Amino acid sequence: MMRSVAGGPVQSALLRVASAAIFVAMALPAIADPVYFPGTHWERRAPSAAGFDAAALEEAIRYAQQNEAPWERDVFKQIQKDVANEPYPAILGETRERGGPAGMIVRHGYLVAQWGDIDRVDMSFSVAKSYLSTVAGLAVDAGLIADVKDRVAEYVQDGGFDGSRNREVTWHMLLNQTSEWEGTLWDKPDVADRRKGYDRKLQAPGTFWEYNDVRVNRLALALLRVYQRPLPEVLKEKVMDPIGASDTWGWHGYRNSYVEIGGRRVQSVSGGSHWGGGFWASARDHARFGYLLLRRGEWDGRRILSERWVDMATQPTDIAPHYGYLWWLSRNRRGIFPGAPESSFFALGSGGNMIWIAPEYDLVVVTRWLDIPKLDGFITRVGAALQAEAKN
Repeated sequence: MMRSVAGGPVQSALLRVASAAIFVAMALPAIADPVYFPGTHWERRAPSAAGFDAAALEEAIRYAQQNEAPWERDVFKQIQKDVANEPYPAILGETRERGGPAGMIVRHGYLVAQWGDIDRVDMSFSVAKSYLSTVAGLAVDAGLIADVKDRVAEYVQDGGFDGSRNREVTWHMLLNQTSEWEGTLWDKPDVADRRKGYDRKLQAPGTFWEYNDVRVNRLALALLRVYQRPLPEVLKEKVMDPIGASDTWGWHGYRNSYVEIGGRRVQSVSGGSHWGGGFWASARDHARFGYLLLRRGEWDGRRILSERWVDMATQPTDIAPHYGYLWWLSRNRRGIFPGAPESSFFALGSGGNMIWIAPEYDLVVVTRWLDIPKLDGFITRVGAALQAEAKN
């Protein structure tokens, strides 16, 4: 029994608090079922059970199948065409013949739809950059990199960060592609991939955004120096094995990208396949990686990547709000895909290779070989399939 004190103000206050608590409790949703994580077998759900209009989702998948990237099946020939007009066009890494259109749609962790060969290992091009971002995040989480605003020269003394310009480059700048790092790596000077003009004047580090593979490869080498072990080993041990990925994926560098680490000859990997090499994996393994990020770095009760890093990696760059730490973003509908919800972020590579992560939809989508100009149309159709079911 509640007792009044001094005419009842305490009693009144307690009643107000109790009433507010009852109101909040009534407003909260019922406790959800435990979050599903796939084991060896990936459990399926019918589209309607996952909140999709089945017919609309089927139309979205048909759209993906009918809009294949206009690429050669022989990827070596395709890359030759793409780099033919570059000042340094030599292909330095391995390539492999590509497959056809394929993809997966995962909602609430369950496999809702698939098309094509989702187990085929294919080159992924710049999807590799988002894996590299994750390896950097692991280094930050482990304290190997104390602060992303630190200068890389404080950690790496291999000559690549000497000089007045490169000495100012931070991890933050390399990760969001604003470093303006200048130099040559694996016989490729940074001018080999200056997307905004081969002869443009370099700006101060941190003041200009440019998508540049040479600088991303410089980040990969810097991380190799920090870890003192091959990055594929780190990724396998810390990420891919814990999330149940297959043993078919691989991460490749170039024929000339070897350094000595701890007395052994180690290949530094590339952050894409612009000149061959890069990250090769199946759609199924990409979907597991995407689902780890959707779950903010946690996998079935195990913390793999910190939530802090996931937030940092998907924070818009001030001078390029469509880009985070080697992830493409869709903030304030100013990102590369207007049809995506604002929370979306993307690992995106040439040839329409994509991992789309949409927290607002609790959704992961992987596409292979979908024509890049058609990606937004596909994304819009998937979102419309969810909204159509919500209206029914």
